[in-house]
Amino acid sequence: MKGTFRASMAWLHTGLGLVTGWVLFAIALSGSLSVFREGISVWMRPELPTVPVQTVDATAHAVAWLTDHAAKSSAWYLAVPNHRAPYVFGTWERPDGSYIQKALNPLTGSPDGIRDTLGGEFFYRFHFELQLPYPYGRLIAAIAALALVVGLISGLIIHRRIFADFFTFRPNKGQRSWLDAHNLLGVLAFPFHLMISFTGAVTLVTMLLPWGPQAVYKQDVMAGYTDLDPALESRAASGKPGHLTAITPLLQNAEERFRGAGISQVYIYNPSDAASLVTVIAGNNGTVSTLSHSLTFDGTTGRLIREHVETRPAVRTYTFLYGLHIARFTPDVTRWLYFISGLMLTAVIGSGMRLWTVKRLRLPHHLGHVLTDRLNVGVLGGTSLAFASYFLANRLLPPMSPHRAGHEVQCVFIVWGLALVFALIRPARRAWPEMLAACALACFAIAAVSSPWTNPVTQSTALVSLLFSGAFGYAAFRALNGKAKQT
Repeated sequence: MKGTFRASMAWLHTGLGLVTGWVLFAIALSGSLSVFREGISVWMRPELPTVPVQTVDATAHAVAWLTDHAAKSSAWYLAVPNHRAPYVFGTWERPDGSYIQKALNPLTGSPDGIRDTLGGEFFYRFHFELQLPYPYGRLIAAIAALALVVGLISGLIIHRRIFADFFTFRPNKGQRSWLDAHNLLGVLAFPFHLMISFTGAVTLVTMLLPWGPQAVYKQDVMAGYTDLDPALESRAASGKPGHLTAITPLLQNAEERFRGAGISQVYIYNPSDAASLVTVIAGNNGTVSTLSHSLTFDGTTGRLIREHVETRPAVRTYTFLYGLHIARFTPDVTRWLYFISGLMLTAVIGSGMRLWTVKRLRLPHHLGHVLTDRLNVGVLGGTSLAFASYFLANRLLPPMSPHRAGHEVQCVFIVWGLALVFALIRPARRAWPEMLAACALACFAIAAVSSPWTNPVTQSTALVSLLFSGAFGYAAFRALNGKAKQT
């Protein structure tokens, strides 16, 4: 620690940023993209019908298909259609314990003819799991989120001129310009940055503070989940065969009881057993909280067993903070604000990492500084290029090839790995404009493969991709111009 409080906070701010910056950059960028995960999922499944979809009918078709093709599964989890995702997204368990996730045609209930892809779910899951096994990815993300909270508060403390920074940017000044950009972007959306980092840490609080749930629930993790969300509560299979009652009347009953909130999810436990259950969860697009109202029916008789309306203050507080983080409640304008503010946070983190190297490379070069400078190219530029490759892989891989969802994800990490290798063997002053130019070309290619631009999803994707392409192209030009000045 340093001699004064502000100096100590500056040391803390820099140290946390250096240790967690690369992970936070990937988390922030994937989190920004996951704001539009429904739209990305629709874009990546161009085979889906574009006709208006009825929620009850589409869900009934999905249940009928699962009854014929996944009757032995222990549970079916269905996310029903809405205006942003006009299809049923089903998850069900294989006999070996693994899970299948498929988009189901709302007109037929079948996944046939729809390309296998994770869609926007990849960015959503990567945002807090980092494509690592449980619990390691979530633990890293939780620690990074907590570090971001501390980094933001310490960054605010060390500012002498926070209001002046709101209006200050001096281009073409080298290190001064990077500092201005870092401060301006940080101050401009600081309330959002603090909210999103704090709520992100709260959503993963059991990773950071696991001892309370362990003391209460011992090894029964599922008991803790069902206490938090009673819709997850099931009952043991009886071992006697059973047939599901007609699903349509149950869904119509639920819609009436939900009083305009609509249906968001349907869980069916033990679907081919006499002890089957059907749980219907109310929609939450109009409320911040993600848990509010659920109904549980006996699967064979259709009798209402339990109705739960969430009133517990602690749970409502948690679900409010969780809903504030994932932004399902927001209208389109607010989602764009979330997206833009998330990109600003990404830029704050990236500019902070770049500022650290720019400041130190003015001194006699140290191997660690040179290595960090090159890794910045591979991580900051390479992450953007790798995420862009995910969209391109969706269009370039054969639509009906087996295991293509896994291949799309593999393309992300192959491109990311190649970007890191390229950055390590190439001087940073040359690698920066080349990497940024590659990102610009990749984003332009996304706009090109989005054609025909006949619906709002493809139009928005093409427009955003062109804006990213222009931004990366401009950054590549500035980086190339800066390199020319150095030589």
